[in-house]
Amino acid sequence: MKRTRPGAGKPLPQPTLYMRIYATVRQIPAGRVASYGQIAKLIGAATPRQVGYAMAATPPRSGIPWHRVINSKGEISLRADGKPDARQKRLLKAEGVQFDQRGRVDWQRYGWKP
Repeated sequence: MKRTRPGAGKPLPQPTLYMRIYATVRQIPAGRVASYGQIAKLIGAATPRQVGYAMAATPPRSGIPWHRVINSKGEISLRADGKPDARQKRLLKAEGVQFDQRGRVDWQRYGWKP
């Protein structure tokens, strides 16, 4: 009698959309930023809004650099209270990312080019 391992021949489960988003965001190096739209385009099956939801749902102490994802204007997106996340700005500044007088990042200098 030939023994087979459990699950042999079954397709592997597909990673969830959030798992794919997180895997992509993990590739952004320190000192670089990406936009929600850029991540969505790299995933191919996500919208910028879905990327934003995933970033908001990032588990604490997960090691996912959620702070490196900003909006297409080069700004930190506003939170529910109508203010940008001060912690996100602090984390980016600690990595050497600079903001101009309008609170924007220079895409040419700090944009991630995978």
